[in-house]
Amino acid sequence: MEPSDDIAPTRALARFARESRARDLPGPVRHEAKRAVMNWIGCAVGASRHATVEREVAALLPFVGPAQASILGRNERIDILNAALVNGTSSHTFDFDDTHLRTVIHPAGPVASALLALAEFKPCSGHDFLHALAIGIDVECRIGNAVYPSHYDVGWHITGTTGVFGAAAACGRLLELTEEQMVWALGIAATTACGLREMFGSMCKPLHVGWAARSGLTAALLAQRDFTSSEHGIEGRRAFANVLATERDYAQITDELGKRWELARNTYKPFACGIVVHPTIDGCIVLRREHRLLGDDIAGIELLVHPLVLELTGKREPKVGLEGKFSVFHCAAVAIIDGAGGVAQFSDARVLDPKVVALRNVVSAAVDPSLAEDQAVVTIMLRDGRRLTKRVEHAIGSLDHPMTDRDLEHKLHGLCDEVLGSRRSDELIAACWNLDASPNAGDLAKRAVVV
Repeated sequence: MEPSDDIAPTRALARFARESRARDLPGPVRHEAKRAVMNWIGCAVGASRHATVEREVAALLPFVGPAQASILGRNERIDILNAALVNGTSSHTFDFDDTHLRTVIHPAGPVASALLALAEFKPCSGHDFLHALAIGIDVECRIGNAVYPSHYDVGWHITGTTGVFGAAAACGRLLELTEEQMVWALGIAATTACGLREMFGSMCKPLHVGWAARSGLTAALLAQRDFTSSEHGIEGRRAFANVLATERDYAQITDELGKRWELARNTYKPFACGIVVHPTIDGCIVLRREHRLLGDDIAGIELLVHPLVLELTGKREPKVGLEGKFSVFHCAAVAIIDGAGGVAQFSDARVLDPKVVALRNVVSAAVDPSLAEDQAVVTIMLRDGRRLTKRVEHAIGSLDHPMTDRDLEHKLHGLCDEVLGSRRSDELIAACWNLDASPNAGDLAKRAVVV
């Protein structure tokens, strides 16, 4: 579908980001924005000492600018562009972040990482911060809706490629860009959009999120100084949607813009891996609990899964923890042995554990096109000849079986207590819930650093 003659998609998004008013944000969407912030900041703090982040910080520190913003979960302060990069990378390192299920975009990472860095440098209220976050997430997900699935199918990592638009729009809102400047910011974002699915299972996958945050913030800062771009960065003949996707539907960008918020479709992960394997993990854990299974009881595991599962997580023999997140076979094995799918289940050591490897080797998986993305059928064959089957209709964390506010608080404690301590984790949770009442959103970072 071609863009309307009345207003092109790029300008429509720019006008929306410029003219939207905080009072227009529905209460449930504002609450969802708080949930997104809590989940994002927990993931960023929790991964702040992972080798991915340690190496990124070590590489950047000799070259960073003035101490303008925080690295979450650590004690260094660096310039806002590099803070957006590091915090964005950290927030996606565990693959534990939020997911817009229609597009598999992880919305908060690029947007919140850029926004908080900017808010530490240019103070804004928590009320305005949450509104800007909702705008940014709407922009990136609407663009994602327009080009998914063809954009993803050809090999682009859609969080990296669309996240830069969300970060640019959100930061542009806080910088009070004019409509024309916002058009330029989106154009600059378009020409810097990147992220390749080839990198899944390596440190580059979370880098895509950090790079989108940094590039989006950069786009907004450049546009603020009247740095120009094409006015059709999304829909132009040689622009984002036509170059990076084989099919596109611009109505997905403009329909009910400002009335229907994509943040209302956001979900949160109970397991620290790709969302497509969550039904498998859920089913394995349920069977383990119901029948008190041990790994030694099992002769084999058969999985029926959505087609995306083997495409994205078909690694039969992962060698490192990051690869384990993309192995449905590993996910099933640790779910049975550990009864969990958290951060610990995707360490290098767990991937190489002989007991895990042995059970992983008796897991088989087949595609069933009739299954939805949040469904799976798990069948376990026991050594005594019994067959146990569980059909997961809606995995925990899906829109039909969402994580509660208390679930998210518990998740944050699990991610942050080792870094911040339980008391400070409680303070961080309270700061997230009360963010709309805060006169300075940048103060949120103070709750999430090592002192």
